[in-house]
Amino acid sequence: MNTLTATWDWFTSAANWSGENGVWHRLGEHLFLTLVCLALSCALALPVALVLGHLGKGGALAVNLANIGRAVPTFAVLVLLLLSPIGTYGQWPTIIALVLFAVPPLLTNAYVGIRGVDADVVRAARGMGMTGSQMLLRVELPLALPLVLTGVRVAAVQLVATATVAALAGGGGLGRIITAGFNLASTPQVVAGAVLVALFALVVEGVFEAAQRFAPAWAKESAG
Repeated sequence: MNTLTATWDWFTSAANWSGENGVWHRLGEHLFLTLVCLALSCALALPVALVLGHLGKGGALAVNLANIGRAVPTFAVLVLLLLSPIGTYGQWPTIIALVLFAVPPLLTNAYVGIRGVDADVVRAARGMGMTGSQMLLRVELPLALPLVLTGVRVAAVQLVATATVAALAGGGGLGRIITAGFNLASTPQVVAGAVLVALFALVVEGVFEAAQRFAPAWAKESAG
């Protein structure tokens, strides 16, 4: 039996879809971990990027520092966190490692989006007597929103793919299917786990693409 046939048999086995180790349960864990890390990443990166983009100061340094973080493998960060005192706090090492991984695209896209707003529009808003916060929330952010959402999309897809490292720290998610396959020397299960992660990432990508397609007309115009 070749690998493709064996992998198909794994997918069509009802036993692999139910229970605590089944696909549906692991998919729920993977989705929850992705959403938590994405929410934390947005809460950390977006306010900083938007403020720095509005002020036009310090943003380049922040973006460069964030991009340097991309050069550090998530797995290496996870191992270091597991060896630190933080390693005793359940899934926090995994969450912190994934959040650090998701921050760069969020920070970069939001900052660039705000800085890319037409200066004439900003001057007109200032001439109308708008305060700094009003200009940011009512003028700059709506115009920069397509690029901001692109950063969110990139971060979400990357998190889906990278959240598999949670299994290496004893966490849940689709990565557990892959690591269990390695432990059982089951190539079909490893392949099935990898296919599930890839499909999940494509679904997330599709959701964001659909959201952009059905976005309000002003968002599409500003994106163009």
